[in-house]
Amino acid sequence: MAKPNPAQFIQEVRQEASKVTWPTRKETTVSTVMVFVMVIIAAIFFLVVDQILSFGVKTLFGLGG
Repeated sequence: MAKPNPAQFIQEVRQEASKVTWPTRKETTVSTVMVFVMVIIAAIFFLVVDQILSFGVKTLFGLGG
């Protein structure tokens, strides 16, 4: 496989980057907010599941105080 010329490589990278459809600021903001919302929902879900399992194990082994 032939090694490309660095200048040619940079030119090809610029051509490919110009084909990319970049998201708007609004799309980026909405996506970021949705990620944070989903992370918070997942954290609350796992907290609740952990508390339920912890209660169940403590009750099962008689460690509840």
